[in-house]
Amino acid sequence: MTTSRQLFRGHDEVLAAKVLIGANVAVWLVMTLLSGEPYQAAGPVFERGALFGPLVAQGEWWRLVTGAFLHSGVMHLGFNMLLLWFLAQEMEPVLGPWRFTLLYGVSLAGGALGVMLLSPAQPTVGASGAVFGLMGALVVLQVRARQNPWRSGILGLVLVNLLFTFAVPGISVGGHLGGLVVGAAAGAVVPFRRVPEQGDALRHVVLVGLGVLCLAAAVLAARAALPPLVPVVRA
Repeated sequence: MTTSRQLFRGHDEVLAAKVLIGANVAVWLVMTLLSGEPYQAAGPVFERGALFGPLVAQGEWWRLVTGAFLHSGVMHLGFNMLLLWFLAQEMEPVLGPWRFTLLYGVSLAGGALGVMLLSPAQPTVGASGAVFGLMGALVVLQVRARQNPWRSGILGLVLVNLLFTFAVPGISVGGHLGGLVVGAAAGAVVPFRRVPEQGDALRHVVLVGLGVLCLAAAVLAARAALPPLVPVVRA
């Protein structure tokens, strides 16, 4: 039987995170090659994929997802992917690749909702909303497993990143807070891989529903804050 003390110690079952990191790196490479600007978000990939409220309000809802796979430069990409890798080593072995991916997706949706609520008019890119969601989920998962998130260091990591969020200009406060809150909520629901619980199927439905609800709310928030742009008609 797996006990709570045996959770969050595996580091050899990380598959989904490798795919997610590979996807983020691949998108950054394509964006850079097409734009010729390795140190900033620019070019056709950025223009078609960045999260931007007015265009979401116009119906380009895919930006709620694609914006999380774009990054403004090597440092931005590297920092997010490093955190994703660190968190995945703690979480994916005890959740399994599919549940980890689902948790990542729900956190991503929460980050997009946070952006649409707090800064819909600011073009936003980056996986940090999803990564903040994983941090929030890991805190809750450790509490559920009767572990101390202060002793493990994850709660300190969350606080340090929140400090940077509010202290450094140009960081998406909405994306980080939205991902953190929704990720923590998802962490309270997602089942452990090796600790079967009653209602696992229902828990998965709730997780999917939470992600869909966040995306739908983000679209509504974009439309409420920024009415769809009206094209200019020349007589």
